[in-house]
Amino acid sequence: MAVITAARHVSRPKKVARREAWSRRAPLMPALVFAIVVTQLPFVMTLWYSLQSWNLVRPGSEHFVGFANYVDVFADSTFRSAAWHTILITGSCVVIAMLLGIGLALLLDRRFLGRSVVRTLLITPFLVMPVAGALLWKTTMFDPLFGIINFVLGPFGAGETDWVSSYPIASVVTALVWQWTPFMMLLVLAGLQSQGKDVLEAAQVDGASAWGTFVWVTLPHLRRYIELGVLLGAIYVVNTFDHIYMMTQGGPGTASTNLPFYIYQRAFLGFDVGQAAAMGVVVVVGTIIIATLALRTIFKSFDVREAR
Repeated sequence: MAVITAARHVSRPKKVARREAWSRRAPLMPALVFAIVVTQLPFVMTLWYSLQSWNLVRPGSEHFVGFANYVDVFADSTFRSAAWHTILITGSCVVIAMLLGIGLALLLDRRFLGRSVVRTLLITPFLVMPVAGALLWKTTMFDPLFGIINFVLGPFGAGETDWVSSYPIASVVTALVWQWTPFMMLLVLAGLQSQGKDVLEAAQVDGASAWGTFVWVTLPHLRRYIELGVLLGAIYVVNTFDHIYMMTQGGPGTASTNLPFYIYQRAFLGFDVGQAAAMGVVVVVGTIIIATLALRTIFKSFDVREAR
């Protein structure tokens, strides 16, 4: 009897713990179900379509082909070119935006007259809709006849350059950097403002120069913020479609076609559902792998900080 009574006393706390756990999880269940329905079910359908050969302009053409679409995707030279353009655009935008963000954050981390106004103005590009920002750069900045860029560079002999046609990737990267620099600046500024002033004062007492203090004290402190900004920026920029569509239409030719725009072309212009679905799956899997590796790197830096 004593053993049975003890077992009951042990089982009751377990039941109570389970009940409390489910009471905490229950309010989150509708959001979880919604997320699964909105994200995972379409992805499962995309996986199924990627195993089919189906062209919308040919009724009755749908049939199972297995992994043939994936073989065709990796054998497609345009897909490889679009993948390279995606890496080039994403890497260039993230690196340049982060460097500019660090510089602007360092300037805003000190007191001066009108700092709040300057900070608000610098954040504004990130609040502009991507489509509006792309049109702004195409028509107002890069226009070969009335663009501000050519007006400024006119005295230097570059007043008639058609930037979007001659340098499509550079034009797109410039517009993206203008939009994403405020995001990087805010992250780095948050890191700067979380740094203890006593550490900086100790470095000054030890005779460290301003550059030495930044390299050996401030920059290691900002590492996690920089890594987080690079990760989030890369995840968003790799999906860039608005700027490509509004500024270059993937041209001239395929000179600025990235993966999202090429998938759009295959799905809505070529009506090849199977090929487009296979490309989408490849891009999603590749993005997940890169994001997982990046997150592990960030978590390791957090673990090192906590161990110290």
